[in-house]
Amino acid sequence: MKETNLGFQSRAVHAGNAVDKETGAIRRPITMANSYALPYDPSDMNWSDAGGSLYTRNGGANQRYLQEKLASLEGGEDCVVLASGVAALSGLFFSLLESGDHVVFSSVTYIAVYRLLNELFNHKFQVETTIVDTSDLAAVEAAIRPNTKLIHIETPGNPTILISDIAALAGLAHAHGALLSVDNTFASPFNQRPIQLGADFTVESLTKYFNGHGDAMGGAIIGPRKYLDIIRAQSQINLGGTISPFNAWLIMRGSVTLPLRMRQHNDSALAVAKWLEGQKAVRFVAYPGLESHKGHEIAKQQMPPGFGGVMTAALAVYFGIELIVYFARRNAILSEMISFAAQYGVIQKEMMEDFSLPYAITDDRGRILWMNRSFSDVTGVERGIATRSLTGVFSDVTKDIFPQENDRPLEIELAYNHRFYRAEMTKISTDEIVRNSVFFAENAPEGTGLYTFFM
Repeated sequence: MKETNLGFQSRAVHAGNAVDKETGAIRRPITMANSYALPYDPSDMNWSDAGGSLYTRNGGANQRYLQEKLASLEGGEDCVVLASGVAALSGLFFSLLESGDHVVFSSVTYIAVYRLLNELFNHKFQVETTIVDTSDLAAVEAAIRPNTKLIHIETPGNPTILISDIAALAGLAHAHGALLSVDNTFASPFNQRPIQLGADFTVESLTKYFNGHGDAMGGAIIGPRKYLDIIRAQSQINLGGTISPFNAWLIMRGSVTLPLRMRQHNDSALAVAKWLEGQKAVRFVAYPGLESHKGHEIAKQQMPPGFGGVMTAALAVYFGIELIVYFARRNAILSEMISFAAQYGVIQKEMMEDFSLPYAITDDRGRILWMNRSFSDVTGVERGIATRSLTGVFSDVTKDIFPQENDRPLEIELAYNHRFYRAEMTKISTDEIVRNSVFFAENAPEGTGLYTFFM
């Protein structure tokens, strides 16, 4: 079947798929082998080849099927799929950058990008970095140097939903001999295709919208083959960032329904954003689908189908009484979802620069200020937001999890990407939470609580 004439929804179903030659099955199977048969005489083989079936670290069948689908959906020449979104980011940076190169990247970006570029690559490999507001074209141009190799942006940006003009930044980068990479995770190719807007690379965390079921991890880089061949050789084969065949197959399965799910994400998020904007207790809502968002006009141009499923809102605090998101007794199971790795509707409070607590935030007397709960529509959000005194919030459910001793720090064991960390909260107040948020320190008035809504 010729895919060039198919629409996005049809390509989401058919690209990368074919009838299995051995069984006649209409879906390609999972190939879980870690090795493949060698020719009788392997003496002239290239053991580092990523093009054939040799060893799954060099590339497997399910990985190639998924790469074919993603290149089609993103409108790119080629695609490399790796084990996670961060593997894709680090794979791009590691393969592209050399000591002495300069990178300009956004001040609103996923924390892993900051750590990779401004800590690891900067200190360990002497890659120079400049952090700017990439929604300000003049600031970006002023940051460019003769040795600037790459401009990296994320739009919409995590977590403040900053919108950057992809086409304008692509023109600016190319005029100075630099490349532009765009993390498209918060949009997906259903809403936005950076390569078609002039970007050189698109990066996707496939763990999120593409998979859509919260059960597989993966990342992708889409771009020119001449660069992706380097990424395959260095980041996939030599560093071993290969995706597992099972995860590739799961993401292939999930991507079939990507258009349907994204339409619902778009519709639900816009409805919730409009509802929140009309509430007196909400200080502000950051969602590019709202006319009040400063990037709304640009978002309309580069995201014509819709604006994605993520927004940020600030809820007011009045005299120590916060509008808190809490667990109703009928929803007694604590949510351990981080970010929007699982698309079940999550509201997450942004507290620290490094991570957000999935369970709760407490004040200096061990009283709960906030707890996580899942939502999927306006009705769910409306039920979950209530004015409650901070005193006596503990229920039978939370007593087993949150110690109430007031004379020592509150220790919370929390799940974060399947690893356990211990967070020690010593005399933390609502005002300290505000000050500890980079975004609030620059943008929000005193007495607000920042929430990110994943619809």
